[in-house]
Amino acid sequence: MTATIIDGTAIAARLRAEIADKVKQMESEHGVRPGLATVLVGENPASQSYVRMKQKACEKAGIASFGHRFPADAPQDEVETLVKELNADPQVHGILVQLPLPKHLDEEAILSAVSLHKDVDGFHPVNIGRLAMKGRDPLFIPCTPHGVMVLLEEAGVEFEGAQAVVLGRSNIVGMPAAMLLIHRNATVTVCHSRTKDLPGECRKADILVAAVGHPQMVKADWVKPGAVVIDVGSNKVDDPTDERGYRWVGDVDFEAVKEVAGAITPSPGGVGPMTIAMLLKNTLRGAELAVAGQG
Repeated sequence: MTATIIDGTAIAARLRAEIADKVKQMESEHGVRPGLATVLVGENPASQSYVRMKQKACEKAGIASFGHRFPADAPQDEVETLVKELNADPQVHGILVQLPLPKHLDEEAILSAVSLHKDVDGFHPVNIGRLAMKGRDPLFIPCTPHGVMVLLEEAGVEFEGAQAVVLGRSNIVGMPAAMLLIHRNATVTVCHSRTKDLPGECRKADILVAAVGHPQMVKADWVKPGAVVIDVGSNKVDDPTDERGYRWVGDVDFEAVKEVAGAITPSPGGVGPMTIAMLLKNTLRGAELAVAGQG
């Protein structure tokens, strides 16, 4: 039986339309237009592309976008000074520092400088700390893991008591996703490069989240029949049959795994669009906090 395809593009489009309506309502009722500031350091083409996508998404949702760029050799104090200025700017309700930063910069110090009430990436140590604690809620949830959870909800997943496996332990996706699943009372295993019998661990999963960064690593025999598979991966691979000479694939062997899984996200078209939608949602939340006097 072929799996149900979880269409992240369609779900994200619906969410973005809802956010746009709420942005209009906020402007009408409070005279406040949500605003997102992006901070880009260096000339990384992928980072430049991501920032452009985020700015375009803001424009479509009616959210103000403020772009700030530094050369790759920008000193630490200049980047931190800008972040502090953005913290004090009432037009800015969310600050996004595009990662990765050049190696000479102290990433933790820069992310910690972002106001807790404008941390739309959800990477501030206090927000991550709250996410890691039972009975605590962060002000903002990291966008990609939040998108993963919304996709699972849309697929009708029963979290309580489910066996969940997260393949990958990055600070951006793997670890926050695991903590979110624990918040929903799933029993969670986090797998990584040192895990013994990786396929065997994955086969135990009712919910499998693949966020490891290896193209088509998860094979059909790694997946329990009927499992829900969320593919976070986005990997560029050579393909001479494509006019571009390459194509994008996920961490999951989609064509094979869809014949085993109960539901699965494609890549592209699954988690990626949800990340942008959650960023817009977090920026709107930042504006809501400001209107309520908490920003």
